[in-house]
Amino acid sequence: MSATASRTIADTLVYPYLNHAVAMYEEGYASREDIDAGMRFGCGLPRGPLAVVDELGLDRVRDALAELYAQTGDVRHEPRPVLDALVAQGRTGRAAGAGFYTYAAPGSDEVVPDESTPAPAGADEHVRTVETVGVVGSGTMATGIVQVFAQAGYPVTYVARTQDKVDAVRSSISRGLDRSVEKGRTTREEADAVLGRLTGATSRDALADADLVVEAIAEDIDVKTELFTDLDRVCRDGAILATTTSSLPVADLAAVTSRPQDVVGMHFFNPAPVMRLVEIVRTDQTAQDVLDTVRTLCARTRKVPVSCADRSGFIVNALLFPYLNDAVRALEEGHGSAEDIDAAVVAEHEYPMGPFALLDVVGLDVSLAIQRELLAEFGHPGLVPAQRLVEHVEAGRLGRKTGSGFLTYTK
Repeated sequence: MSATASRTIADTLVYPYLNHAVAMYEEGYASREDIDAGMRFGCGLPRGPLAVVDELGLDRVRDALAELYAQTGDVRHEPRPVLDALVAQGRTGRAAGAGFYTYAAPGSDEVVPDESTPAPAGADEHVRTVETVGVVGSGTMATGIVQVFAQAGYPVTYVARTQDKVDAVRSSISRGLDRSVEKGRTTREEADAVLGRLTGATSRDALADADLVVEAIAEDIDVKTELFTDLDRVCRDGAILATTTSSLPVADLAAVTSRPQDVVGMHFFNPAPVMRLVEIVRTDQTAQDVLDTVRTLCARTRKVPVSCADRSGFIVNALLFPYLNDAVRALEEGHGSAEDIDAAVVAEHEYPMGPFALLDVVGLDVSLAIQRELLAEFGHPGLVPAQRLVEHVEAGRLGRKTGSGFLTYTK
């Protein structure tokens, strides 16, 4: 693939993703800081999308999108009005000293506060007291969340369906801590202290005194609503009930409780002990002190919290998976091989991996399910899952976990 072709295919994939991030900001769905932090810490990208638009130049991005829109007619490619508005104000990006962000001087990369900069977090008197944490679930995500809180010093009561699963959670955390001790990342005393904060149970009644309960069970609305109905019975007044769902409406879970103001989304990323991002998802009824408490709690567990409203995909998945789906379409249309497209994106935009390598890591079945959820939520024809993605899933080529996806792997 020539240098020109590499730049063309990379830009064709990345510019619509940038436009989608601009739309999120324009609609007030999330702040510029949270959108950028979401993609940096949720996907490992070197820069957030709005910072990238500032670097490239808003006028350049706008014009490139206009050309793409003329070619495709896809509404996702139509430049967002805020690009025109900012350009008209002279806020054309970093080179001008202002774009989505304001900079110390034209050409500087130092961001300085402006009228859109979020206010500093308030004092702790506006948050609820969280001294004990409960976790429901025994899978990889639940186990990771238990470890995150225990390592941050919180006593954690976790509930699994059977004693075998309770024991498996503790054993998994213990093995991970042993490896950390062997590598010198923690001491034996610290590891033993973490294990000492764990209490396993098979009854949800064990959560009666928890200040915060996080569920990390099957991504099934019926299973989750049954759980939230029971947590409403079990948990004390004022306890915060959090869901780690990545796709289901948080409001639907809040609706089966008598305390919708206490229900919030806390979308951790896998593996939870390693990934720093947590998406805090608010419903129309979530109390402000609940949001403030969860944001403070994330900071205390060394996580990076970002806030958004309750709709499919939240920040990260809503931006990431349409880009991945577009990459599959580009492959179908003959713009290059999976390897060529991956190399182009990595070379031209400094992403840590290309879209096909990432699809294979995530799992093609997971990617297809999320893409279908986004299509159901937003209804854009451009979100219809690419046919080759569907075909790979139907053939059992799910990515690294099966040894082949868009790429092939050796054991």
